[in-house]
Amino acid sequence: MSAISEKLVALGRFADQVNSSTLFESLRPAGAERPKRKRAKKIRSELGPFETIVALSGGKDSTAMALELIERDPRNYEYICTPTGNEPEEMFEHWKSLGRLLGKPLTPVMSGTLIGLIKKQNALPNWRQRWCTRILKIEPFALYLARATVDPTIKVTCYVGLRADEMEREGGDYMEMPRVLMDFPMRRWGWNLSDVVDSLNRRRIHIPKRTDCKLRFFQRLIEWYELWRDDKLGWAEGESLEEKTGHTFRSPSRDTWPASMVGLRKRFEAGDIPKDTRDPLNAMKCRVCRI
Repeated sequence: MSAISEKLVALGRFADQVNSSTLFESLRPAGAERPKRKRAKKIRSELGPFETIVALSGGKDSTAMALELIERDPRNYEYICTPTGNEPEEMFEHWKSLGRLLGKPLTPVMSGTLIGLIKKQNALPNWRQRWCTRILKIEPFALYLARATVDPTIKVTCYVGLRADEMEREGGDYMEMPRVLMDFPMRRWGWNLSDVVDSLNRRRIHIPKRTDCKLRFFQRLIEWYELWRDDKLGWAEGESLEEKTGHTFRSPSRDTWPASMVGLRKRFEAGDIPKDTRDPLNAMKCRVCRI
């Protein structure tokens, strides 16, 4: 086993969070049975020597890839997502809908929640300390892959939704893991952005406006405004976290608007509405997570 795998396997704090029962219930389509726990050896014997894992964030690219995969190359895929627990409710409904379309529920791989981690560390993630992505997404998924390949006879193919027109993106957080093959099907297919959009339109798939955390620190002002307008409880939780930690999600020097959520709320309550500068297509992708 390589040094990176030994380090990941040693991260025992993730042991009890993989396949979180609470998040499974929120992602399980109605009528679907809870999967029974099985020993790893038995599961591997059923899947064969080459397991297939699809990294499914739920953004436009990974969604289009997953649905195309089952048509082009039907296999017993395992669909993995890495929720932070701070996604909008529409995102959880989207994951459940994908489970129905794909024929099996998505498996949430977690190491806790964003809110729980903020309270535990008494710190907010920001542009200087983007620990939320590492702790809540990269490390848990890497540990999941490491555990899947502890048996030296097991190999895993991990399918990632990177397109042919974005070759600058490496998707390489897991490249050095032994017996894990990172595959980018859309690059093999020669798919670019228009192919992804056409695929989703053909299947009449709606991607939620927000696929990331409600309290994402570098979201646009219009997204902060929509959170205040549409989710008063989520907004109040954010204000409480800023007060508790003594810091703000937004950088004080980012623009002329208040950095604090309290200051933003007062502007919004006064009738100030930020300009919407979003690109509709970019809004359909997961901008924070690596899978």
